Amino acid sequence: MFRCIRVPKYFGETARRRLISSGMLDPGAKIRIDNDSILIPILADTFGDYDVIDADLEPTEHRETDYRNVANIPEELKELLPNSYDIIGDIAVVKFPDELVPYAEAAGDALLRTTSSLRAVMMDLGVKGELRVRDIRMIAGSGTSETIHKEFGVTMIADPGKAYFNPRLSTERMRIASMVKDNEIIIDMFAGVAPFPLVIAKHSKPSVIYSIDLNEDAAELMKRNIKLNRASNIIPLCGDASILIKDLPSADRIIMNLPQIADSFLHDALSNLKDGGTVHMHKIMERASSDETITELINEMKKKGYSIRIDREVELKTYSPTMSVYVLDIIKGS
Repeated sequence: MFRCIRVPKYFGETARRRLISSGMLDPGAKIRIDNDSILIPILADTFGDYDVIDADLEPTEHRETDYRNVANIPEELKELLPNSYDIIGDIAVVKFPDELVPYAEAAGDALLRTTSSLRAVMMDLGVKGELRVRDIRMIAGSGTSETIHKEFGVTMIADPGKAYFNPRLSTERMRIASMVKDNEIIIDMFAGVAPFPLVIAKHSKPSVIYSIDLNEDAAELMKRNIKLNRASNIIPLCGDASILIKDLPSADRIIMNLPQIADSFLHDALSNLKDGGTVHMHKIMERASSDETITELINEMKKKGYSIRIDREVELKTYSPTMSVYVLDIIKGS
């Protein structure tokens, strides 16, 4: 018997990728289809909100799946190898501490040998410029940084070397899609290759989604993704969101996934949001003082003439030892 999560077939690939990236997929058993669900073996007692059961799964032939065990680097450095990384389509994007950079190729080769779904491994050298583009370098594998990424029934062309893309926000994208009411007008101010608009268009019935990005490469990928998914209610726009938004209809919902500086655009979003509408804003905050930061934000918007309340505050991921990325659901008052 193996400990498993029960996942609807529709969400299976997304759940599997999340388990792999977090090091919690149990390689000792094969995934099994069970009516409209799939059973995925895990190396933990729980994972997210999925139901956990013990199930009789077929054992897999033993094969090393932890790249840290086979990486050809000095033993004393192996404990520094990251146990989580981004998987985007068939590429892995890994950030190494400085001590491991000279051994990056060896680590990348180990990842390829232990993860059959990967085509290439890229080293993350940090985000550069105002366009939030990762500086990446191939350390193992072949091909380019363009890849096909799938989540929740949506197929997306992504290229982390040209446009920002975060695969770890898949659950957040689906959460927002589940909140959208029929015929809503939605604006994504910093859309990248349009993952939020695409998932929303797939799983709800908005009237229109305006998908904006300043990055021309992102805008081109966005257009390709709209065509690929036949999402005719998504309108791609390339330019400064704070300017373009002024010519758009008032929105029911606005997405602001730019955690470093999104709050500096909040007054622009509120100026084009209907009363009672929602802004989903991502923001980096000190964990110890997040409440004070939110109070300051509310007071700052009040000075600008906007009454807002925070309907939901959730920590999405760790950003530094003392800071995290949060998503705030902000409701505009009358």
